[in-house]
Amino acid sequence: MIKYNKKNISREEIYDLHKKFGIDLLESSIFARRGINTGKDIMYYLESDPRFIHTPFLFSSMEDAVSRINDAIDENEKVLIFGDRDVDGITSTAILYSYLKQQGLDVQWRLPVGEDSYGLSMQAVDDFAKEFGSLIITVDCGISNNLEIQHAKELGIDVIVTDHHNPPEELPPAIIIIDPKMSDSGYPFKDISGAAVAYKLVSALRFSHFQLYAQDFCLLDVSKTEEGFSVTCMKTRNLVEKSRLQVNFDQYPVSISTTKLMDYLKGQQILVWNYEKTESLLRQLFGSGVEFQMLDMQSQIAKTIPQIQGKELSELKKLSKIAFYSDRETQDIDGFFNIFVTYASKKAWEVFPQYETDCANDLQLVAIAALADIMPMQNENRIFVKNGLMAINSGKSRKGIAELLARTELAGKQVTSTDLSWKIIPVLNAAGRMGQSNLSLELLISEDPSTRNLLAQQIMELNDKRKEFVSDGEFCTAKQAEESFAYFNKKFCIVYDQKINRGITGILAAHLVKKFNVPSMAITFTEDGSVAVGSMRSCRGVVATSFLDNFGDFFINHGGHDAAAGFSFGKDKLRQFLSIASDLVKKLSLESEEEAVEVDAELPPEYITPNLLKLSEKFEPFGEKNPELVFVSKALPVVDAQKVGKTEKTHLKITFDCGKYKFPSIAWGEGDRLGKDFDKNDRLNIIYTVGKNTFNGNTTAQLVIKHWEKNL
Repeated sequence: MIKYNKKNISREEIYDLHKKFGIDLLESSIFARRGINTGKDIMYYLESDPRFIHTPFLFSSMEDAVSRINDAIDENEKVLIFGDRDVDGITSTAILYSYLKQQGLDVQWRLPVGEDSYGLSMQAVDDFAKEFGSLIITVDCGISNNLEIQHAKELGIDVIVTDHHNPPEELPPAIIIIDPKMSDSGYPFKDISGAAVAYKLVSALRFSHFQLYAQDFCLLDVSKTEEGFSVTCMKTRNLVEKSRLQVNFDQYPVSISTTKLMDYLKGQQILVWNYEKTESLLRQLFGSGVEFQMLDMQSQIAKTIPQIQGKELSELKKLSKIAFYSDRETQDIDGFFNIFVTYASKKAWEVFPQYETDCANDLQLVAIAALADIMPMQNENRIFVKNGLMAINSGKSRKGIAELLARTELAGKQVTSTDLSWKIIPVLNAAGRMGQSNLSLELLISEDPSTRNLLAQQIMELNDKRKEFVSDGEFCTAKQAEESFAYFNKKFCIVYDQKINRGITGILAAHLVKKFNVPSMAITFTEDGSVAVGSMRSCRGVVATSFLDNFGDFFINHGGHDAAAGFSFGKDKLRQFLSIASDLVKKLSLESEEEAVEVDAELPPEYITPNLLKLSEKFEPFGEKNPELVFVSKALPVVDAQKVGKTEKTHLKITFDCGKYKFPSIAWGEGDRLGKDFDKNDRLNIIYTVGKNTFNGNTTAQLVIKHWEKNL
């Protein structure tokens, strides 16, 4: 049988997930096998509501950033948004620029074009200073621009850095830094895109127009217990829990001055769920001489969420989906807090209805950026992509995206994450790779339909050129790649050539990783030949930024993610670079190559039904750290098999007898095996995923065979 690995899991683990979350046993086994076994992880697979996205004010410096930008709006300062040339940088810039422009701010944008290097440049700072600009906001870059930001500071320009790349040991002297990868960021999930960080900033700015912004509240709950009383308080600010205090009393009445509550509640706006009940309990506990200034939230919230009228906090806790997925025992105060957050969000949309539409537009770009920057399809990235796709498929594609959908034959179709990854993202990326990143940004922010149509056509043409450059780059470095792979003892690969177009070094490095399954680099040189510019793509446990950090101060600049990074150095140092790389590779330890295919479940024939497609859709969007579901089935009877293909019959269509269903499957590029490795009426062992087959407007499930052999 073909080598595969099906992780062993206990029946208890499966039944525990089945019972706790109400999911079927097959689904439970897949979650368990993938190590998705906590409520906070499973939630992002079963839910899609944007309210499960983390609040932006979890970033410790978010309120400072909001205040500084609002000051700039109030004082009509001149502001520059500086982004990056890739899809993440372009979408980040579009999200922030669109919002600030909407606020009437004197805002401009700038991206690297042509031979410009990655990140904020001295030239950009100087040019902005000449225009008497006072605030620069970086998006998807800036965390490594220490010198440039110091230069801006010396010129009297404030810099706010919003980024998601790995921070260096020495941080830049920006007035505010928002980066989830910083150890003190306060943010609970590190692996979001630069566009997601920009979206968080804009979401916080939108919330700052609401009356609850920057207000300190203390939620208070008092309950009678068998021993006496329990008082629980939770301090909140901007919909974030700041602290909580619980005090239990087995003797009463007591003097409140002798308790921790006195100092904790001092100066607080106290919110309670049932004023009369809470006041009565407090009087029993502290006597009638103590008066609490409290606001009853039940009557207030019921105007916006009528179904909660008359319900106790204990009932709210049971109704709360957030509490349902909690991995710790929740208290009544948690139900209070969750409904308060839901109320605040709904109320904000009532006051500012346009913001809901704007957020839906922004989430389309955040979804695209998450896929483009290969963010793990875990946690809130799943909500981003789900909501972005929902907005696109509802017929409300953002301006710019709609024009690209039309030119890639996706308009009117049910767009998937795969469609975005293969048809939209490469096109948006093409402009930046060809040194004209401004075209993609202008497409996303232009209000003029004719301009957008013209830009979309230009970008499509650039994408065709990009394909040619990739082909040329692979051709001119093919022999060098093989020699490099051998030279580095099959642990690394480096190619370099003046003929490589600067915009495709990342693609070329990625192709080398795919071919050799080792970390790889592709390097080209600036037009004047003075600077080497390269990209690294990694795999098998090697962190790209850490590998580059081992070069010390060798580079002009470098930075990036765990799996992808960029760098530059003087061309005259090329020989030295290769020598250092050789020494580092000798010490490099790669994770072993996976020989066995990891499968999610072994399915008997009776389990192969159209419902597999619904199961697969529950785990979408697929991507980094969430691959497609893979199944194995043995001895499936072949009832029909034929070669298929539009021109040459290179593929294989096989129909299996699965009992109730005769199930279709496709094996791409395997047509020549019919009549040689198997024939009709044989039985096959197969490893497969579940895909969609759309024909004449009808979509049906089909198996996509990855590996197979005749059952003997």
